[in-house]
Amino acid sequence: MTAITGKVEIVKRPGELGIHSMDTFNMVVPDLKVAEDFYKTFGLDVREEGNGLALYTFGSDQRWASIGEGARKRLNFLSFAVFEEDFEPMKRRIEAEGIRLLDAPRGFDTNGIWFHDHNGVLIEVKVAGKSSPNAKMPFDMASSPPGVAGAPQRSKAAKVRPLRLAHVLIFTADVPRAIAFYSRVLGLRLSDRSGDGICFMHGIHGSDHHLVAFAKSAAPGLHHCSWDVGSVNEIGKGAMQMAEKGYQKGWGLGRHVLGSNYFHYVRDPWDSYSEYSADIDYIPATCDWDAGDYPPEDSIYLWGPELPKDFIVNHEAV
Repeated sequence: MTAITGKVEIVKRPGELGIHSMDTFNMVVPDLKVAEDFYKTFGLDVREEGNGLALYTFGSDQRWASIGEGARKRLNFLSFAVFEEDFEPMKRRIEAEGIRLLDAPRGFDTNGIWFHDHNGVLIEVKVAGKSSPNAKMPFDMASSPPGVAGAPQRSKAAKVRPLRLAHVLIFTADVPRAIAFYSRVLGLRLSDRSGDGICFMHGIHGSDHHLVAFAKSAAPGLHHCSWDVGSVNEIGKGAMQMAEKGYQKGWGLGRHVLGSNYFHYVRDPWDSYSEYSADIDYIPATCDWDAGDYPPEDSIYLWGPELPKDFIVNHEAV
């Protein structure tokens, strides 16, 4: 197994077994060149790896996502990370649940185990360093002092570059079953939900309000990937840099209720979304979060433009 290394202090909830991070996700799209253009414009470090692309953030060696080419856009798998000492206990737990272990997909090197979740989504659990934050991420709301201009000239504004992958939201046929499966098998905990329509889950060893979320649909699929930036200003600049390159459709600027993060969603070429996000709630390893169940009209956003009617549509199921 790979040794755990990293630049941050490892935080672990004692006596609890569970994944600590979403390490990466994989999807296929019809045209890699289109994907490269979109994610480079979004501000990510897009690299060619093997027969596909890999998504990094600048200044980090963490591969947050990989993209292959296929007939249509499709979520391929989610990969979660555990501490080295938790790998074998996690494997025994998965086997005790009667879950069949699978071979890794062709072309993927792995030190992990593979299986399907309750809805047929391919899951990997492997040993890797903790990429979820160990504390709430910095958030800049500073105002300039008197006599000092607060904003640069537009032509001199730096390009927005997200800091990390914050979370993904995927579709599932049964939200309560998703909660049960990911709690029982992977050790995630429910943060909040809105009935049987959507739920948000966090890691027990310290993570954002959610590192994965589930929305109801007839089939699996990726709704959005969310990328952390350091301020509302960065969100606005990101939306502008995307719009200037023709990526104008989306939703935002606004602030969510569940998770509390400020957001702007940009619709990608496959009718899913990439989200600029800032100041999401953080749940430390020492905290037992009081999960709530909220009506849809009081749970999606605190303020912002009206939710687009087709926002929560699973185009992978169409």
